[in-house]
Amino acid sequence: MVIQATEIKKGMLLDVEDHPWVVVDVQQQTPSARGASLIVKIRLKSLQTGQVLDRSLRGTDRVKEADFEAREAQLTFKDSSGWHFMDLETYEEILLPEEMVGEDGFYLVDGLEGLKVRFYQGRAIGLELPHVVELEIVETDPALKGATAAAQTKPARLETGLVIQVPPYLSSGQRVRVDTRTGKYVERVK
Repeated sequence: MVIQATEIKKGMLLDVEDHPWVVVDVQQQTPSARGASLIVKIRLKSLQTGQVLDRSLRGTDRVKEADFEAREAQLTFKDSSGWHFMDLETYEEILLPEEMVGEDGFYLVDGLEGLKVRFYQGRAIGLELPHVVELEIVETDPALKGATAAAQTKPARLETGLVIQVPPYLSSGQRVRVDTRTGKYVERVK
């Protein structure tokens, strides 16, 4: 499928010179010169080599999305060879090396629903995380009495090792929802 540069989002897979690349970062800039078109700056990471590539596109440029398949999977375990998943349709084991999972590993916990493994030309190339995951706070400063959710935040370490900013009224042992696209606190789980 061919899309306009303005439709590119973080996490999308693009086909660049017949190789799959994941969009790591997207920025749109409007030049101040009259008649100049919108510029879309993207940072891509090769899913085959790990190489990083920066590109600047005009807003009217067209790019091709990579043709991939996403299959539902479940995390089974992690060891020195990487992350092991089970395909929920075929029950086959899928191994993704640590480099391929990268920072997505901070969101992986047992029983995570909505997790998918991406396949390109029959080969596992990465993960598609649910937009929001629930994680437990394992370490943070004590809760402040009378604290409101105003602009104050404090750091909290979650069960996977991820450190995020949370409101000051939260304490260790509580569960929170985290947006996997931004890595930010969404809400407390009640």
